[in-house]
Amino acid sequence: MLYNQDMPGKFKPPRHLVWSTEEIDLDDPFQRRWYLQQVLTHGTAEDIGRLDLDEVAEELDHLRLPADIESLWRRFLDARGD
Repeated sequence: MLYNQDMPGKFKPPRHLVWSTEEIDLDDPFQRRWYLQQVLTHGTAEDIGRLDLDEVAEELDHLRLPADIESLWRRFLDARGD
């Protein structure tokens, strides 16, 4: 799961993360990865705290993140694995 708690497939995302649409479908793999990119790039501590970090680790190679943000997440996830 993208989130630690059960989330419905379709939901209305916060405006600070998604401003181009009213609803996204987390059951759609493309939209799910896109939303994950948005959270990792623009999310607040609260948004990030809702993520399933195991899924973040699994998806990181498939995301288009700015180099500094990708590096930060890789270091964080590596340290978490120790």
